[in-house]
Amino acid sequence: MLLTPELLNRLTPLDIKARQIVEGFISGLHKSPYYGFSVEFAEHRPYNHGDELKHLDWKVYGKTERFYVKQYEEETNLRCYMLLDVSSSMQFRYFAEWSKLRYAVHLGAAIAYMLHRQRDGCGLVPFDREIGEILPAKSSYSHLLHLYKKMDHILDDYDADVPEKRQTASADAIHQLAERINRRSLVIIFTDLFENVQKQEELISALKHLRHKKHEVILFHLLEKRSERELDFPDNRFVFQDLETGGEMDVIPRQIRREYQKKMAKYSKDFRITCNEAHIMYEEVDTQEPFDYALLAFLNKRRRLM
Repeated sequence: MLLTPELLNRLTPLDIKARQIVEGFISGLHKSPYYGFSVEFAEHRPYNHGDELKHLDWKVYGKTERFYVKQYEEETNLRCYMLLDVSSSMQFRYFAEWSKLRYAVHLGAAIAYMLHRQRDGCGLVPFDREIGEILPAKSSYSHLLHLYKKMDHILDDYDADVPEKRQTASADAIHQLAERINRRSLVIIFTDLFENVQKQEELISALKHLRHKKHEVILFHLLEKRSERELDFPDNRFVFQDLETGGEMDVIPRQIRREYQKKMAKYSKDFRITCNEAHIMYEEVDTQEPFDYALLAFLNKRRRLM
């Protein structure tokens, strides 16, 4: 069964949705001949030189002929902080079932669930012009539920239709976080890069700040490609409104579509190249598509860190 946003909307609470997303994704990985990647969510990890032999699981060895060490509740392999853009532009949707913010929350919830299953610690940091409350990276189930509760509150806040315009300052928020995380971690950023077309250098500098602090970085660039990348609107007259400033522009899409697409493609290409040079994983995520490729990118990054 295809796990659509409409179906997920019927599921509550968020932890059940996250589990359904992950289990559907894992099932798809096992069935697909293309990914070439198997996910072993078990209470084991591969044996590393130096591990005590008494922790080897010989039953698993008998089945797989591979050495695995039993994983215990208190053992944490990785610390992850999810930096979530909660600015007003993240509320945008036109063709997609979900806004960019709702999509990001569910993607983040699924990643948090995967981290918990691997005994990894996960924290959450919402931001707009500055960072909000930092939930520290912990691996307990009670902490996971607390993280989901915070995510639900973020969505409820926007569903209440708060009129305040929340502008983005991604670079400032990332600099603040880089100074406040003391231990080497994986930092995952969910943002639509709304304010950064003219501030690309500032954002790259902030991302490099994280790398200088020895953190690994994944940047998920969320956008609704059909509207925001392709400008695929009917050829009528539209009034486009800036969700963060309230500014408006009167536009006939077909008159500017080709030049707009060209500029968007160049911006994305340049940004991707710059991120690659800085060893930052940049992933573009279409909010009309399933979570699969974003989750696969996360798993591949995590695997390289182990």
